[in-house]
Amino acid sequence: MADEPTNRLAFRQQAAFCAAMAAPITARVCEALATALTRDSRTGRRVLDWPGDAIPDALPLRLVGGLHALARSGIDRDLTALFAGAGEPNAILRQALVEHDALLLPWLDGPPQTNEPMRSGVLMAGLLAVAQRHGPVLDILEIGSSAGLNLLIDRYRFDLGGVRVGRADAPVAIVPDWRGTPPPEVPIRIERVRGVDIQPLDATDPAVATRLSGYIWADQPERQERLAAATAMLRADPVDLVAGDAVGWLRDRLAEPQATGVTRVLMHSVVWQYLGDDRRAAIRTMIADAAAVATTDRPLAWVRMEPDRVLQRQELIVQSWPGHGEPQMLATAHAHGAWIAAT
Repeated sequence: MADEPTNRLAFRQQAAFCAAMAAPITARVCEALATALTRDSRTGRRVLDWPGDAIPDALPLRLVGGLHALARSGIDRDLTALFAGAGEPNAILRQALVEHDALLLPWLDGPPQTNEPMRSGVLMAGLLAVAQRHGPVLDILEIGSSAGLNLLIDRYRFDLGGVRVGRADAPVAIVPDWRGTPPPEVPIRIERVRGVDIQPLDATDPAVATRLSGYIWADQPERQERLAAATAMLRADPVDLVAGDAVGWLRDRLAEPQATGVTRVLMHSVVWQYLGDDRRAAIRTMIADAAAVATTDRPLAWVRMEPDRVLQRQELIVQSWPGHGEPQMLATAHAHGAWIAAT
């Protein structure tokens, strides 16, 4: 059972994560919240009495997202200054939590939904490994798709350590700082991309766009530009994204006929921690069952970018069948895909 000291500690832990990912402004806000939170607001009380595990629940980022959205709105000049790196954080945050209690409280209702487009660079590196093993044609199933930004993976332009993939005229270029041996330079053709989320977001809705912008750390304005460009792509040509439970949706998709010469790929990023033990176990069982009947003509792969909280990094893990059934860590990465380091 969580308690107040544990929940305060979560903000300090999040501050360390942010500092390690070159986000000093967001780290400063998180560190200050560890002491600035009081019981003078409903928001403060709910955070301090949070019953779950605050880090897996992304509790600090829920609150920071709300505060950043307020800062971006301009209705609190002190808060706007704080997210620009100025001002005394404790005093500003104590006041904001009380004055904007009603606006901040709903931000605690659900985890951040970011799906930063740069994460597609990490996932594409995994997909290239799958294409090298099993052939170029892929059918991708993404769980936890949020606003569907990574469902655009077949429409982005990538430069992964000099390996160029995707549409040359794409309005969004994914060019991470690649470290080490580049991914395999092989043909790849993504035949279909489909996704599910328990509560998908429509990034083309101005209110949703405001929410997504709030979740982007103040230290990273280039992410705001990518979000806007990706949203324009969604507006021009929507992705195949449905509302539903990941387990039931994936079970139905795996039961569909699989064409010869097409690799079926389960893909996800920074979602595993939110699924809970039961859903994770159910997905592992489904994948094991599907892997048992995978053939060279109808392969199966699992590509995921998920965090190692201890080492404060994301890991690109790939499994595929037949063969390569053991998890292989192909790279580590920045949480938002800014850099990728081959292992």
